[in-house]
Amino acid sequence: MTLILAIETSCDETSAAVVEDGQEILSCVISSQIEFHKKYGGVVPEIASRKHIEVINPVIQEALDKAKIKQNDLDAVAVTYGPGLIGALLVGVCAAKAIAYSLNIPLIGINHLEGHIYANFLKVSRDQGIQASSSLKPRNLETLMPFICLMVSGGHTMLVLVEDHGKYKVLGRTRDDAAGEAFDKVARLLKLGYPGGPIIDKLAKEGNPNTIEFKRPMIEKQFGYDFSFSGIKTAVVTYVNKTQDSGLKTQDLVASFQQAVVDVLVDKTLRAAKEYNCKTVCLAGGVAANSCLRKNLQEKGQGLNILIPPLSLCTDNAAMVGCLGYYKLKQSQTADLKLAPVASLGL
Repeated sequence: MTLILAIETSCDETSAAVVEDGQEILSCVISSQIEFHKKYGGVVPEIASRKHIEVINPVIQEALDKAKIKQNDLDAVAVTYGPGLIGALLVGVCAAKAIAYSLNIPLIGINHLEGHIYANFLKVSRDQGIQASSSLKPRNLETLMPFICLMVSGGHTMLVLVEDHGKYKVLGRTRDDAAGEAFDKVARLLKLGYPGGPIIDKLAKEGNPNTIEFKRPMIEKQFGYDFSFSGIKTAVVTYVNKTQDSGLKTQDLVASFQQAVVDVLVDKTLRAAKEYNCKTVCLAGGVAANSCLRKNLQEKGQGLNILIPPLSLCTDNAAMVGCLGYYKLKQSQTADLKLAPVASLGL
């Protein structure tokens, strides 16, 4: 049995988890900062860093307590070291290095983007308020490779071919705004609040997605698997300015916008699965929680093995860091105490 303490502080969530053998979540504690950033309409790096400092130790202790283990029971510490906000990453990395040094156990540096992929392969051994995504267990992970992963969040939108553990081919990425960033900007335009993704998702359920025919940006094959969502954000702005007094329902507007974004994401993902002869497709990242995206991918991806993380594992969390950490430990991919955060770390 291998017990890994995992730490995640890349943005505005302070999270710690204990993961057993890369598959069972014994605990996963998340302290969110949303309420502190709401009035600014986005994450303020300085505030994020300070809040991480305030709660990192209590969060780690709570994760250990919920897992019913002591620090001396740990076999390794895994921590996100990039990409993300440099000040926020620094808090987690310093905490992880201190624990690894004091216990003389391996330190494992984790790429945040890579970690999101592994959120699809976790299960729960105790009642931690997290539902497993499927009956699939990580020991079967190798049999699924290669597979396609659609990674969508506030900072990233990319299609990745996962060929093996640690072996990735980025098929396409956003050329400008990420999907989650577009959701936030449209929500800010309409004065709906922050974060924009969940608010738009909720409102869109009350609207008609066929009310406005927004262009599906870069959906044509000539653009390959790259994405662009800046244009559709501008299209929403233009439409709102032209129809200010028309009585257009906000629900119809956001439903039409959301459907346009989802159509592009799903079309390119399924096209990539076909081209690369992949039978499995998985979602990752915060926007993977979007109900329209989840539904459309499952409906249009019939015949494929569609893996979608539970809602609680879509957003930033330490459990996914622990899962990936296990595989890196097995391959002796550990770090030394010189590990430093990298804000713009690539996949």
